Amino acid sequence: MERIFAGADLYLPADEYKTDKWPVIACDQYTSQPEKWQEMERYIGDSPSALRLILPEVYLGEAARRVPKIHAAMETYLRDGVLVSGVRGGLVLTERQCTAGCRLGLVMTVDLEAYDYSPGSRSPIRPTEGTVVERLPPRLAVRRGAVLEASHILLLCDDPERSVIEPVYAGRTALRPLYDLDLMLGGGRLRGWAVEGDACEAVFRSLDALVERTEKDGIVFAAGDGNHSLATAKASWEEIKQGLNEAERRTHPARFASVELINIYDEALVFEPIHRVVFGKSADEVLDILSPARPEETCGMPDCVLMSAGKELKLKFQAPLHALPVGTVQKCLDNRGVRDIDYVHGEDAVRVLAGKGNTGILLPAMDKALLFPAVEKNGALPRKTFSMGEAFEKRYYMEVRRIL
Repeated sequence: MERIFAGADLYLPADEYKTDKWPVIACDQYTSQPEKWQEMERYIGDSPSALRLILPEVYLGEAARRVPKIHAAMETYLRDGVLVSGVRGGLVLTERQCTAGCRLGLVMTVDLEAYDYSPGSRSPIRPTEGTVVERLPPRLAVRRGAVLEASHILLLCDDPERSVIEPVYAGRTALRPLYDLDLMLGGGRLRGWAVEGDACEAVFRSLDALVERTEKDGIVFAAGDGNHSLATAKASWEEIKQGLNEAERRTHPARFASVELINIYDEALVFEPIHRVVFGKSADEVLDILSPARPEETCGMPDCVLMSAGKELKLKFQAPLHALPVGTVQKCLDNRGVRDIDYVHGEDAVRVLAGKGNTGILLPAMDKALLFPAVEKNGALPRKTFSMGEAFEKRYYMEVRRIL
């Protein structure tokens, strides 16, 4: 098998711009809390920031107006030296201090030819949730014509022996430091080191061994966060490669997607539930939507909790529609055509939204050890099944890469 991973030429902000105003949280966070993004805007002011290179999903409806500005900012940052070469043909080792501890990662690229988001995929790189193709067009609008890629994709590897990332971190004192800064909105602290030359080749050999241990047609990497961003990169590559000859297809930068690789066994990687908020409906109305699963109130461990102003119901499904509670809830919502809904990280955010005439559905967390076996056996999980940490612990945009 050809290698499905590679190093990259990665750009970073020049030293004078390596402040907490550069990295910003993943674009798919705080989609029902525009005030969070407004807070970021006020704090950043006129300073150069990765915020200028992304389209927060809370503003997807404004894509036509915002996308040209994003593309212009990419060109300006390259031309004016805001972005400079950080690593050439290598990787970046990351250390993220978050509430659960110190989370480690490797920024690299993966071959989109080894990734397939269609149902029943047996590709080496797979999504962990179903891809909603209707969600791709506005994201494709950002990527089409963009000279740069800023990525928040967190890719998981199943490495119980801790053979890939952890040895690099143990030898970090021999690596060239790249950045060490705080993250806004309580995101903790982020440090990065360049992994080049022999150190990079050692990582590749470890990854080769990991691939060899994977059963034929098994999963090598699973998209933990950024499923739809990875699908967007794939859809864009499928468009671009139509106009290329075979030699060009092998080396075109858009064939690859930037990711941060994380070991699913990292102790600081915590799977949090992704809750639902159904807008404009009472708890009784949502209870009726869930009725095919025969929900009953319980004093024990609930499958979900309905929350609205003045009401909280702990429910157990007597006729679940899926092996996971989140799957049962999602099937009920989909079967009734409920569209005015948001997927929310964090119980506090659900409580706030539920107090505004809406109903929140709190869901339990998934055991992360079950992820690879579940995807291998059953394919992609119901969308928004789990979150890797709270919203403020998502990947912040730091490195960028040329894709044109």
